[in-house]
Amino acid sequence: MFLDKLQNQLNQDQLQFIGEETAFRAAVLIPLVVVDGEWHILFEVRSFTMRKQPGDISFPGGRIDATDSSPMAAAVRETSEELGVDPKTIHVVGQLSPYITSSSFITYPFVATIDSDQFLHAYNKDEVEEVFIVPIKWLLNYEPYKHEVSVELVPSPDFPFDKIVNGTQYQWRTRSMEEWFFDYEKYTIWGLTARILKHFIEILK
Repeated sequence: MFLDKLQNQLNQDQLQFIGEETAFRAAVLIPLVVVDGEWHILFEVRSFTMRKQPGDISFPGGRIDATDSSPMAAAVRETSEELGVDPKTIHVVGQLSPYITSSSFITYPFVATIDSDQFLHAYNKDEVEEVFIVPIKWLLNYEPYKHEVSVELVPSPDFPFDKIVNGTQYQWRTRSMEEWFFDYEKYTIWGLTARILKHFIEILK
């Protein structure tokens, strides 16, 4: 009886990972546009007046609100708000695997097409400094480069060292994180955006 009930519960839809329900959840959209008969990916330069990551290059997107019916709905809403495009003209092609930055931060990426004549002058100047496009053909032939970043764990001042073996002498593991870079004309795409972009280009290849 117990095992049957347990099996039924385990066979139900589960979270992507333990802790997903309490993590900061964001959704982004990789916008595909046709310019001069060729497919491009559109990127945003975040406004320099933004409190977080001013001037960074990103895909449109942001936090998933409680009012969003799904991560995809959040990605479409954020794209519409940031680029000033009609959400009805955003056609979602599919979803990439979620990107788990840490147990407290997860990003759901989607791929969609938008009309190239909509966003050039309608984007939200409060959030977006400028937009630019990169040919997919160029990305398929470009080799991004990487640098390593060491991540060190620092316990809080009230951490209960008396509860763990070796106490304050416990050897915390440091880990190395890959940061990828794409240099296109005057722009450098890196960070979360570059990681998602690299995964998408690998799928195309």
